[in-house]
Amino acid sequence: MYQAILFDLDGTLTESGEGITKCVQYALEKFGIFEPDLKKLEVFVGPPLKDMMMSYGGLDEQQAEQAVCYYRERYHEKGMFENRPYPHIEEMLARLREEGYRLAVASSKPTYYVNQILEYFGLAQYFEVVVGSEMDGSRVRKAEVIEEALRRLGLENHRDKAVMVGDKEHDIFGARQQGLDCVAVAYGYGSRGELENASPLAIVGTVEELENFFG
Repeated sequence: MYQAILFDLDGTLTESGEGITKCVQYALEKFGIFEPDLKKLEVFVGPPLKDMMMSYGGLDEQQAEQAVCYYRERYHEKGMFENRPYPHIEEMLARLREEGYRLAVASSKPTYYVNQILEYFGLAQYFEVVVGSEMDGSRVRKAEVIEEALRRLGLENHRDKAVMVGDKEHDIFGARQQGLDCVAVAYGYGSRGELENASPLAIVGTVEELENFFG
């Protein structure tokens, strides 16, 4: 049925919460906002960072843009590598490629960082297309990222041939905006309730279940 699978990165391919939350904590402290509980900052994993700085931290647009700069200071040096692929991810990607699926990454994270992370963990070899946001803050909406990934895959007019995989409601909503099904993973950073309310095609609890879904 599907020819191509588009994967989110954070919370889907890699367990990146530690690095992201520590960088958010670092950035917010620059504005006098102290949050010692990193678990509470996991809401930052996935959605556009600037938006979250404004909604969570109560920052105005200019402050939020500066907060993103502070975030990237630490992320570039440390946060990017406070991260790990979920168990069995590489084996799953290898099998999906062997079975003929075209694989892509569609992330709201800047493409520069997505490529760095995929290379660092040896996962870049499995992906035909990698699309993220731009460092200037453009193409951060999930629907925009998915649209560009479809364009590069040559599937803009064959959307029924592609499916999105992600761990947050914005992955599901972004896919739906572009006419794609979405399989949600419950092992990431979105709660099961959040995922159920967004009504994806399916919800899987483990990487093995995800592999079997496409197998």
